[in-house]
Amino acid sequence: MTLKDKIKAMLVTGLNLPDVTEDDIADDTPLFGDGLGLDSLDAVEVVVLVQQRFGVTIRDMDEGRVALRSVNSLAEFIERNSAQ
Repeated sequence: MTLKDKIKAMLVTGLNLPDVTEDDIADDTPLFGDGLGLDSLDAVEVVVLVQQRFGVTIRDMDEGRVALRSVNSLAEFIERNSAQ
């Protein structure tokens, strides 16, 4: 299972998304707004899930805005910060 697959599984199960499967989430789909439709409460939950599952901390809103754009951006953020 790739990192992107793990992220998609985390989003679907961790956020308990109704009617969404991992296959429904494209790597470049925006996580918020017209994409997956997540909201600010979901963002907080994703930050916690990323910390728990990958041991990577999203420290502030600016970092989160970049990291939580899509599965691609979140995977890049995790890869970049997991070595630190």
